[in-house]
Amino acid sequence: MVDLFDISENNILFEMKELIKNLNYHNQQYHTYDNPLITDGEYDKLFNKLIELETNYPQYKQLNSPTSRVGGIVLSEFSQYKHEVPMLSLGNIFTDIESLDKEIRHKDLLQFMQRISKELQIDAANLEFVCAPKYDGVAISLIYEDGFLVKALTRGDGSVGEDVTENIKTIKNIPLSLSCDLLTPSLVELRGEVLIFEHDFQRLNENQVRDGGKIYANPRNLAAGSIRQLDSSITASRPLRFYAYSLARISDDVNQIELFSEELALLKEFGFSIASECAIKVGSDGLIEYYEEMLQKRNMLPFGIDGVVYKLNSKQLQSKLGFVARAPRFAIAHKFPADEVESVLLNIEVQVGRTGALTPVAKVKPVNVGGVIVSNATLHNQDEISRKDIRVGDVIIVRRAGDVIPEVARSIPDRRINELAEFFMPENCPACGSAVKKEADGTILRCQAGLFCIAQKKQAITHFASKLALDIDGMGEKIVDQLVDDGLIKTIADIYRLDANQLINLERFAEKSANNLIKSIDKSKKTELHKLIYALGIRHVGEKSAKDLARAFGNLDNIRKATEVELLQVNDVGSIVANSILDFFAEEHNNIIINELISLGVNYPEVQAENLYNEKVTGKIFVITGSFLNYNRDEIKLKLESYGAKVSGSVSKKTNFVIVGSEAGSKLDKANELNIEIIDEEHLESLIKEISA
Repeated sequence: MVDLFDISENNILFEMKELIKNLNYHNQQYHTYDNPLITDGEYDKLFNKLIELETNYPQYKQLNSPTSRVGGIVLSEFSQYKHEVPMLSLGNIFTDIESLDKEIRHKDLLQFMQRISKELQIDAANLEFVCAPKYDGVAISLIYEDGFLVKALTRGDGSVGEDVTENIKTIKNIPLSLSCDLLTPSLVELRGEVLIFEHDFQRLNENQVRDGGKIYANPRNLAAGSIRQLDSSITASRPLRFYAYSLARISDDVNQIELFSEELALLKEFGFSIASECAIKVGSDGLIEYYEEMLQKRNMLPFGIDGVVYKLNSKQLQSKLGFVARAPRFAIAHKFPADEVESVLLNIEVQVGRTGALTPVAKVKPVNVGGVIVSNATLHNQDEISRKDIRVGDVIIVRRAGDVIPEVARSIPDRRINELAEFFMPENCPACGSAVKKEADGTILRCQAGLFCIAQKKQAITHFASKLALDIDGMGEKIVDQLVDDGLIKTIADIYRLDANQLINLERFAEKSANNLIKSIDKSKKTELHKLIYALGIRHVGEKSAKDLARAFGNLDNIRKATEVELLQVNDVGSIVANSILDFFAEEHNNIIINELISLGVNYPEVQAENLYNEKVTGKIFVITGSFLNYNRDEIKLKLESYGAKVSGSVSKKTNFVIVGSEAGSKLDKANELNIEIIDEEHLESLIKEISA
């Protein structure tokens, strides 16, 4: 035992650093490499000595101290930070599980290979990829400065994430400081997945049953909930693990990395766990071989996966392909077929969404599908119910489509014991009794009562309060139902007229919960423009469209006054979305509610509107044909569409311009025949500079 009264301050600091170095080394050997070098008793002895020193000399506690893993820091809320490098999603491809023919079974994969092969002008058979499991966990970004972990962020919306650093520090196989044989980089940011092993999850649930606690639904949800605990000691008690899968950025004091496989090797050298299932494969046959192998191993792995990921190994080729929208073009996720499980259809309920759409929902005998207990599953629409011959009482097959949304895949008519009645959608809205009307596409039934329909009203208010909208914590579906049913809320503006005294008298509310909800409502008054646009629930306007509208117009009044031509200038806003926006703001009732929201204190900082109008591009029809040296066709298309142009796949009399690269073919011939203006790559470059100025 160290004599705390006989050693100098320098000796104390040296002793602490040596203990930390040894403890972190043994922790990594045990948790990352599964290679324990000392007994638990010896480890505990060193750990307790460190705790004693830190208790007596807290001013010397180090950033990478393993005592941080115990947790105990309690936060009031999570701070939000912008990702310096956005956390992008991957595009998905699927397998036709009904077919044994390779060309049909792996059509999506072969098309992906064909596309990048053509753009890179490299034979697909020679393209080298790093293949890896697609973890069914929670994505996290870790930032190290001078070798020390300083920040951990959730994905959030891809642009902004939540700071969960104190919770992430409790995960034992995450290095608190990087292991480096050579120079420690001044900055490292990496991405990976937090997950829970299946056997750890099962053991945890067994303990919950023994103690009379809550049963957790699946490992992924538990992992997600664990890293968002305000008390880090709760996170520390969960069996979380971390697997790194890529570098986001690294300082210039590190030699340039030319291969993605070298990137993974460097992460492993830093001390991170890398899945042993990662492999380098070449060509389509190699990728298919990996996919089929992992599909067979899927249920034998210690952690859950819902597919595999292919990423080009060459960083130079990655850079050449670049990105589109929110995804890299050099990587793809190959999703596994949905898990399918047999169940019984107990009932069919018709739900009314916030836009009035009627959706049939299957109430099924609860069943575990891919680790999730499913009791509700979508039936899509009447046509699908009739086509699949699904009847209440049937033995059915439930699957998680894309491993996310439970659906009824099919019925098993041969298992019917008695004659079962066919199901038909109602002629009137089940929520308000109003007439329903089939839309032009012939599949969707919609209630015509608008906000007079109580279901639509409740859904609209719930949407307004949701996390991606105004984020009013505590105002979920049940609370909204109660507030609407009791007459306290008739429109979304009434949310800001509530007071705690009204709430205290209601079921589910006590003084503390009432005050908390009012605080959350007050906090939501200060928001962002795109969140407010999204919260209004304008049909066809999602989160991305709302951001595009905010960026294009700067404030809500400009959007309210916008013409169709002006709306069509906005990226990804076509005639359907534009007319939906125009229809929404043409309703006086909607404008009254917006004015009430503003008068009740809902506000946002204005953003600098971007000029997205160019007389040569906006409203014009372009056709792109051939290959280009300095651009790929998707980039040209996105740039033109962002300025309100329409990019068509065929040349007609309505076409204004044809952009021509090498090997243009028949579209160029057609353009000459119709005397349409031709733009070659040199003039294309001038056009892009002009509209970007």
